[in-house]
Amino acid sequence: MADVLILIPARMASHRLPGKPLADIAGEPMIVHVMRRAQAAQLGPVVIATDSEAIAACVEKAGGRAVMTRADHASGSDRIFEALAAADPERRAGIIVSVQGDLPTIAPADIAAAIVPLADPAVDIATLAAEISRPDEATNPNVVKVVGTPIGERRLRALYFTRATAPAGEGPLYHHIGLYAFRREALTRFVGLAPSPLERREKLEQLRALEAGMRIDVALVDSAPLGVDTPEDLDRARTLLAASSR
Repeated sequence: MADVLILIPARMASHRLPGKPLADIAGEPMIVHVMRRAQAAQLGPVVIATDSEAIAACVEKAGGRAVMTRADHASGSDRIFEALAAADPERRAGIIVSVQGDLPTIAPADIAAAIVPLADPAVDIATLAAEISRPDEATNPNVVKVVGTPIGERRLRALYFTRATAPAGEGPLYHHIGLYAFRREALTRFVGLAPSPLERREKLEQLRALEAGMRIDVALVDSAPLGVDTPEDLDRARTLLAASSR
């Protein structure tokens, strides 16, 4: 496949946990944990896209690379698109992987799994999901579900994303993991689209791509990583990573 570039959007502003990219977890800032895991995936260069000089300085101190972006982006996809020009001015990367900066427990192998569906030239965007095992997650609107049709072993073609409990009836439900692998041209098209009706209703930007007729395939992985959005999530991440470092 084409060369891969991993971009990690990170901003200081957060309604529930301000400054979270720099929150200490087991002796290192959260953004550094995410960067190290992305590097361990061994897909290609890893660059942090940020609007914060403090985040950039932290990343560079840890031996990473950061590029500065505007502070007014509405989404991580917009931020990585701006960063792409600075991170890859020679346009070598044909696949852009966007890894959220608040996933300090994401497995490197899962990041690598996200690009596999792009071996099919019909796929515009690839992402990840894990089967839901806890009943409370099935009904939690903060756990986004992907509704898809199986098209191979551990792979779905996405038909819809929703905060509701779906689909109905017997069978597995899948927890969508907010990591995306874009073909470069698909990212360019996606950020040029206006927000769509279902995107506005569900508050899920990936629906913009589906409503525009873009194809999203989903690689299924064993479990969803912990997303750090609240002080309670941060405490849990500290416990998990402290235990894994022993």
